[in-house]
Amino acid sequence: MKYAVPALALLLSAPFFLSGFHVTLLTEILIFALFAMSLDVQVGYARMFSFGHAAPYGVGAYVAAFALVVGQLPLPAAILIAVLAVFLLSVPVGWLCTRASGVAFAMLTLAFAQLAFAVAFKWNSVTGGSDGISGLIRNPGPWGFAGLESREGYYWLTATLVAGTAWLANRFVRSPMGNAIVAVRENEKRAIAIGYEPRRLRLAAFVISNTGAGLAGALHAGFLLFVSPELLHWTLSGYVLVAVVLGGSGTLIGPMIGAALMVVGGHQLSAVATSWPLFMGLLFMFVVVVAPNGLWGIKSSIVNALALRRASRLEVNRAAS
Repeated sequence: MKYAVPALALLLSAPFFLSGFHVTLLTEILIFALFAMSLDVQVGYARMFSFGHAAPYGVGAYVAAFALVVGQLPLPAAILIAVLAVFLLSVPVGWLCTRASGVAFAMLTLAFAQLAFAVAFKWNSVTGGSDGISGLIRNPGPWGFAGLESREGYYWLTATLVAGTAWLANRFVRSPMGNAIVAVRENEKRAIAIGYEPRRLRLAAFVISNTGAGLAGALHAGFLLFVSPELLHWTLSGYVLVAVVLGGSGTLIGPMIGAALMVVGGHQLSAVATSWPLFMGLLFMFVVVVAPNGLWGIKSSIVNALALRRASRLEVNRAAS
């Protein structure tokens, strides 16, 4: 966390020294990084593998789109309403999904995601069907503030929200409830013996994770100014799960790095090869074999090895003196 302030300052100053294309690319990276970080709360800390994390992402995008088009609400209000809607929806869905665990839980999340996809795809009169909803407008904010309509203004909004959510997520996983969730993950029987209620803790992790995904989806709608049923498809759930594993689950920052690598890699490889997913798949296989803890795990291993080596030298010096 000691690098958090310099990193935030660098992010906020990016539009001053990057081209318009790179500001747009960085906005896309931040949104997908938020999406991956939200999934890590489930996967990395609660060990709840979800195959339907695209559901809250897509629902957040659609609700924000409706608020912008139908309600003609300012962009900040549309994002807030989308987040609240996903939060309220994730409570009953989470209550049902957390009745199961393991593969059954993953299948339930997949079922709900495919149900949402079917509704968005078939309900043409409301969702636009396969064509989606286009022509979204970043309505001016309170008192006619139009700063968010520009590329740079929207980037600053996204960077601020992603940084704030990352800070809140870090506080949550380090809180007593976060420690309790990890305790249930490591040894559920012992956690029950000392008074924890695993299902309630898993439900809390599910709701918080889904709410973060809803925020990412709302930002996606305001970013592309277009939403479609593809945002709810199971392939997106698999894509973000790969980003979490690639970066290193259970670290928050690792999945964000994995997400950035996948976005940048997709842009760069797609420009030179039509079969770029094959190269991404090979990279993923290589990382899983060489670094089972993900890319961030490599950094952690190096730091731990250096600390151990330093401690050994201190012991040798003490013995020599």
